[in-house]
Amino acid sequence: MVRKIINNDFTTKKNVSISLEAQVYQGVKNIVPVGQVSPLVNNLLKEYLRKQKQAELKASYKDFAKNKRLKKELAAWDEAVGDGIKDE
Repeated sequence: MVRKIINNDFTTKKNVSISLEAQVYQGVKNIVPVGQVSPLVNNLLKEYLRKQKQAELKASYKDFAKNKRLKKELAAWDEAVGDGIKDE
């Protein structure tokens, strides 16, 4: 049995209203083709979210690198994981 998915997360869209400064709106209107404002804003926001996530991951990594207790505990687990297993 084959099922067709009509609305998955990749195609679902939400309408939003945004407020822009008049000068920004005029600049966008002058250079962005009709029908391309939404894809432009979507791509800009996706890039912003990607950078935010990257900064979050970098901060988490720095926190981990500073945590000597956690690194010591992980090292102990690394030793214990292979304990009793013979190399073949």
